[in-house]
Amino acid sequence: MRSYLTDWRNAFRGKAALVVRPATTEEVAAVVRLCHAAEVSLVPQGGNTGLCGGSMPDDSGRQVVLSLTRMARIREVDPANATVTVEAGVVLQRLQEAAAEAGRLFPLSLGAEGSCTVGGNLATNAGGTAVLRYGNMRDLVLGLEVVLPDGTVWNGLRSLRKDNTGYDLKHLFIGSEGTLGVITAAVLKLFPALRSQATAWVALPSTEAALALIGIMRDLGGDRLTGFEMMSRQSVEFVLRHVAGCTDPFAQTHPWYVLIELGDTLPDAALGDILETALGEAFEQGLVLDAAIATSEARVAALWHLREGISEAQNHEGPSLKHDISVPVSSIPAFIERADAALQEGFPGVRIVCYGHVGDGNLHYNISKPVGAEDASFKACAEAIMHAVYEVVAAFNGSISAEHGLGQSKHHAAALYKDALELSLMKSIKQLLDPKGLMNPGKIFVS
Repeated sequence: MRSYLTDWRNAFRGKAALVVRPATTEEVAAVVRLCHAAEVSLVPQGGNTGLCGGSMPDDSGRQVVLSLTRMARIREVDPANATVTVEAGVVLQRLQEAAAEAGRLFPLSLGAEGSCTVGGNLATNAGGTAVLRYGNMRDLVLGLEVVLPDGTVWNGLRSLRKDNTGYDLKHLFIGSEGTLGVITAAVLKLFPALRSQATAWVALPSTEAALALIGIMRDLGGDRLTGFEMMSRQSVEFVLRHVAGCTDPFAQTHPWYVLIELGDTLPDAALGDILETALGEAFEQGLVLDAAIATSEARVAALWHLREGISEAQNHEGPSLKHDISVPVSSIPAFIERADAALQEGFPGVRIVCYGHVGDGNLHYNISKPVGAEDASFKACAEAIMHAVYEVVAAFNGSISAEHGLGQSKHHAAALYKDALELSLMKSIKQLLDPKGLMNPGKIFVS
């Protein structure tokens, strides 16, 4: 049971009475009915790749972990309707491959795609690197199948793009982190496959330059702009130090970098020309210090490896404090400046690993301990550091969780920083659907 009772970072651990691994919706429903009758709490779990402890049981040893990993069937691929129907345990990478085999694209892409599952992506409303063009997981869903807390099954597996027959119930369960029911299957949107791509690694003097550059890229590239990922030098240094096979694209170091990707459905689209024109304009405006356009698939993969390796690399530097925040895109430079200043004033020497998805305002603003500091003393500052960051987030009317969810690591913060009326309405929905409070207790809300 060990792998089900700790997360991949060993940041959260729990105990459980047992782990159940149903293979069908009917088996999930049977388990939920038994637990409902016996008033035993259930903790739904997918690939267990989350960062907030949302799929971990508590330490009572009385909860049941409900693993969905055996529910791994792709039920239907419908190219004409541009949809795919999959079960919750399907690994994201397998879904991407199934879409590609049908000549289509499923665009959700994130670092854990080789192990995270569709159910977990739905439960946390996952984002990733292509949100700029395709949206979050919520934007990719047409229908859901959900086992409700009493064991009844809601079959909402509709593949309709228009259905104006009242409340759109699927949105209650997307992002609910298993607190309202167990998502067992989904109908998801497919898109035309991208047949041309252009990728560049760009060095910048400031975050203000990144904001100006994405404006240029949008003006010239339009919807072809698929990815625009910003990273601080500290983020890149950790990757170069700890992730095998990564090399610095430039001879000199620079304060900030962006990874830009354009994509088109035409096989011979002149994306390289668009990219060169945009970067040339940015050079003239003093926004770009250096740039390297990838000329091979291997080089594209190497550049993305630099970006995707940040989270793993930071773990090698000792405990880290993860802050998955969002602010209005226009506020990104001001947020970083103010948050950096607040942390260095209150906690001198902390290393700030800031990177994220500039186009949607989502930053991973993570903190590593000062060089030579003791793990224990750094962890003792965790709550104070969190509040220092979230106070700045609140000042910009942002969110303390952009794509990772609240889980058990942020539910206390949510009680402080989320609107009281919103929380009250959310609790009313929880009480309506799960009056016994058996579905993933201790997540999202303070118990």
